[in-house]
Amino acid sequence: MSAVICGTGSYAPAYQMNNDEIAKLVETNDAWIRERTGIRQRHIAKTETTTYMAAQAAGRALENAGISPEEIELIIVATLSSDVILPCTACEVQREIGAKRAACFDMNAACSGFTLAYNMADAFFEAGQYQTALIVAAEKLSGLTDWTDRNTCILFGDGAGAAVLKKGKGRHYFSVTHSDGEKGWALTCKNRLAVTGKEPLSREYFIDMNGQEIFKFAVRKVPELIREILRENNVEQEEITWFVVHQANCRILESVAKHLGEPSWKFPMNLQHYGNTSSASIPILLDEMNRQGKLKKGDRILIAGFGAGLTWSGNILDWEM
Repeated sequence: MSAVICGTGSYAPAYQMNNDEIAKLVETNDAWIRERTGIRQRHIAKTETTTYMAAQAAGRALENAGISPEEIELIIVATLSSDVILPCTACEVQREIGAKRAACFDMNAACSGFTLAYNMADAFFEAGQYQTALIVAAEKLSGLTDWTDRNTCILFGDGAGAAVLKKGKGRHYFSVTHSDGEKGWALTCKNRLAVTGKEPLSREYFIDMNGQEIFKFAVRKVPELIREILRENNVEQEEITWFVVHQANCRILESVAKHLGEPSWKFPMNLQHYGNTSSASIPILLDEMNRQGKLKKGDRILIAGFGAGLTWSGNILDWEM
């Protein structure tokens, strides 16, 4: 038995901030950002909340799956940017979409969030506890961005993606997840009070990243992760139709493809339009590919996330839609 995706959905805020607008905030330019990241623009939430984006993506996934909210037994939301500490975003989504029967909880694994949510739902299915789940990844990173820090403000965008999962009869794949807390300092989101020691007028958080360290981590660990997933599942690399990897940086994805000896087209990218949306990047890309008709029944897809923690995780899924 396996967790089969039977519907996808996504949401991106209407406002799109291009690189020229970023250049008005910090010393940079469009060519510099494109060369180093591949990003041309990013969606920024002006009025949308994390819950709103999550609920919109969830509703579209339910519509795509052709099921009612009452059929959902489990909701997992992956986010590092919830609107409030309590209640959890998953319960807020439950309320918004009317999924009254669902058990709900959030998880924070940063950019690995969607892959871990998928793996967790799959484990619940394998244990026989649930048969239908909704996994959502939603981020409003603009609210955690220091817009005076050129190293980070050029990277991040807002958005949400979702998938409806059902317990299917296909092959069950083993997930792979790793963490390295010793390197957690390379990507953090800290309270300004903890950094300055001064009582702020309001509680503020901001993302701080050592870009070179994260780049080295990603280009080393992601190919290792992919090879381990293939090995654990006795799947040959050439059997994978698509490698859907967290959309952090075009140079990372190109490097991973090169390490594996794969053509770049097997590593689809949409980060040029969305920026780095953390946990939401993989489901947004899956939904885009689904609605564009790029995913065909029988395609074997390897998903891989990596990010703060440090964490890296992935799995294989067979596309059955």
